[in-house]
Amino acid sequence: MPRSEAGSSPQPAGSHPLLTPCLDGIGKFCQLIDLDFMSDLMNYLRKLARSGNNSDGSSMDVSACLTVSERLQCCIIAFRVMRNNLDALNVDLQDFFVQLYSLIIEYRPGRDKGEILVEALKIMLCDDRQHDMQRAAAFIKRLATFSLCSGSAESLAALVTLKHLLQKNVKCRNLLENDAGGGSVSGAIAKYHPYATDPNLSGALASVLWELNLLSKHYHPAVSTMASNISMLGTGDNQVHLSNKSPQQAFKELSLEQESFIVKVDSKSSTKRKKGNASLKHINMGSDLDFTVQVDENDVRKKLSEHYLLLHDIAENERLRGELVGTTLSLNLYEQYKKQKKRRRTK
Repeated sequence: MPRSEAGSSPQPAGSHPLLTPCLDGIGKFCQLIDLDFMSDLMNYLRKLARSGNNSDGSSMDVSACLTVSERLQCCIIAFRVMRNNLDALNVDLQDFFVQLYSLIIEYRPGRDKGEILVEALKIMLCDDRQHDMQRAAAFIKRLATFSLCSGSAESLAALVTLKHLLQKNVKCRNLLENDAGGGSVSGAIAKYHPYATDPNLSGALASVLWELNLLSKHYHPAVSTMASNISMLGTGDNQVHLSNKSPQQAFKELSLEQESFIVKVDSKSSTKRKKGNASLKHINMGSDLDFTVQVDENDVRKKLSEHYLLLHDIAENERLRGELVGTTLSLNLYEQYKKQKKRRRTK
């Protein structure tokens, strides 16, 4: 089966095991496809990438089963087809931008493939010549939000794309201002709508990039440095100096570095040494946290015994309460039986 030029690995077999190799083949040989089929091909890619319902309200059985990575790949292939046949096609790609805007939030590290996400960011946002100001601001704001809740590799790739968009769209740098209600250029929509599905209707120009302040304190130095550099971009400098690093390169560098990255722990904030029989225990917490703490074995043994004794007392208390409830119910039933027996005798 043909593979994509970007080297995306095939998806595991599922509901549509042939979809990924077919998309890879279309992306590799799209310049050989007859132009008579281009319109139908783009319509089917649009349907596959769509995550919601049709315009008539009916659900789409195919796209509902597709993963986020598969839908992202449909967007990537659509842009490849369009760019390889630029002189012969006149296609509106707005629907694919809408889908990418939603898929950025739906992406989950570990479940979805980061390589496909960063490829979509590069080909749809970084390689595009010019974006509408509202749409560019919407993606800038969403990428900043995405960076707060993703892994270090995904966050750095998103910040690289964010910086690229800010460098190409000088007016969007008003999002770096701290004025109440956003920057000085709010656009046609005066209020930011974070849950809008269409980036052109989100009103992101009325917001500020407060996420950069938190990202500048990120545990990974590469992410914190990138966030600080973005915060220092000026709104008055109209010159465009695009970064040489792509989202794919940033993602790959941090993905390879994650295994050997160790978080530095401040010795002053570590627990104080306690008296008694103390021994050093080496604790390994994942691939990127590796440090040594001071543990008092006697203290740990005492606390564990108190904990399990408390759990035993709670369980015994619950058992006794259950017996008390059963005994009380039996006594009440016996009293009612005696009263009924007396009534029968009097009659």
